[in-house]
Amino acid sequence: MTSSLIRGRPRRGSSHIRARVVHALVGGLVGVAWLVLPVVTVLNGGAVAGGSDRPVAGAAAQGEAEGTSDVDLVLPVLAVVAAVVVGGYGFVRRRRRARGRTTPGGAPVETAVPPAGDLDERARALLVEADDWVRVSAEELGFVAEKAGGAELVEPFVRALRDARAELAVAFRMRWQYEGGVPEEGAARRHALAGIVGRCEEAGRLLDARAAAFDQVRGLEEGLGGGLGQALVVAEGRFRELTGRTGAAGAALRELGERYAPSATTAVAGHVEQAKDRLVFATTRLNQARQSADSGDHERAAGRLRAAEGAISQAAVFVDGVERLAGDLATASTMVPAALTGGEAEIAGARRSPPGAVDPYLPIPPGELRARVTHADLALSGVREELTSGRPYDPLDLLRRIVRAVSPVATGRAGVIPAAALLCARAAVAGADDVVATHRAAVGSEPRTHLAEAHRLLAPPAPLADLLSADTLAWQAQDLAEQDIRRHGHPTTPTETVQGLTGALLGGIQPNTGPPASYGGPRTRARRTGDTARP
Repeated sequence: MTSSLIRGRPRRGSSHIRARVVHALVGGLVGVAWLVLPVVTVLNGGAVAGGSDRPVAGAAAQGEAEGTSDVDLVLPVLAVVAAVVVGGYGFVRRRRRARGRTTPGGAPVETAVPPAGDLDERARALLVEADDWVRVSAEELGFVAEKAGGAELVEPFVRALRDARAELAVAFRMRWQYEGGVPEEGAARRHALAGIVGRCEEAGRLLDARAAAFDQVRGLEEGLGGGLGQALVVAEGRFRELTGRTGAAGAALRELGERYAPSATTAVAGHVEQAKDRLVFATTRLNQARQSADSGDHERAAGRLRAAEGAISQAAVFVDGVERLAGDLATASTMVPAALTGGEAEIAGARRSPPGAVDPYLPIPPGELRARVTHADLALSGVREELTSGRPYDPLDLLRRIVRAVSPVATGRAGVIPAAALLCARAAVAGADDVVATHRAAVGSEPRTHLAEAHRLLAPPAPLADLLSADTLAWQAQDLAEQDIRRHGHPTTPTETVQGLTGALLGGIQPNTGPPASYGGPRTRARRTGDTARP
């Protein structure tokens, strides 16, 4: 901090030299006046004593009286003028120095403070941009890691990305506290906003610092015989693998629809179709990249390759979401009976509390405890009834209902309740993160802030209360993100679906808006050129 302030301080060596020169000139003028004044007096009529032309006493007196009004006033006037000049110059210099002083003992620096509203908007915008820098950098880094074939080459970029994520996490935490009213005082809130801006800028700086070395590792300018050829092989291989997984995900989604209630698969509805849209975009860009590389236009080939890689990464998010949900539903199905048993044990333990006493694990009045026990018992009865009805059900929803009903009386008697809460929270956070990742061009800062706080609460060891809060925040984040997406408009025709979803909502790969984004921060992520127009 100190070094940055010192580096930013203006150099004043030349101003000190000028001040000394001026002081010397003024002093010289005063000295010359002292020396010249006697000569001027003599030339204006003074005579040497004892001369033949010596005037009488009366004439001498009269001459002295007349000289007082002319010559004798020169010295005081010169002295006053010199004093005024020197004093005025010193006053101006001291005032300028006080204004620009940054030392602790100096006067406060008078800087223009931006309005709180403008600073708030800047903080919101930078949170969105920094989150995109981190996400896009992670996507491209995934392709480089596979191409490099070793962890040593990509370790500096992984470390920079990890540090940037840490800065961004702190910025989101500060934003969450700010929205919660912390701090309360106006100046402190402006400082908090400035801190958010600074953290986001530092995340971008960390990524920018590694961008040039990242380009060297990729080597896309080397053509088909170098990095560009290897990158195309990696992207095409991942494209083929993802195409097969997309077909399997469609079959799995149909099976899930037959086995469980419709609400169980709502979070991934349309994922397979959107993955196919991204793959259509990707195959077109890969073909065009090959053609550009064959013709020697490596710059355009690299731009089209990056666009294809972005589409492949987002298609993978959709497919991963279906596969992850299938696993979560299967795990939840096996956990529901155990959670019911554990919930009943928690209720029985709370019910055994002595009448009129407070449970040592639950510092709440006995009457409120009985009400909570009754509510939990009714909720578990509803779950048992749904399980035995023979109708398809949503295992994650049942598990969530058990956890939320039992948590007010849970004291750790049954370890299955925290495990069930962790499964529900992770599923909700992952679903919300998929929405932000695949539609980030439309998602603002509020849902991202909720999602970041949910991620923070999931960090182990997470108590039951944090797991419940993370689950709630993740659902809120997904709802807010979907509102932002609807605000930007949904495609309505098959053509708009292909062009719109793979273009306007393909975060960082928007058609006709410049080069595709790549690893880096604000100064380097759009350093590449290339054709990003629609197919």
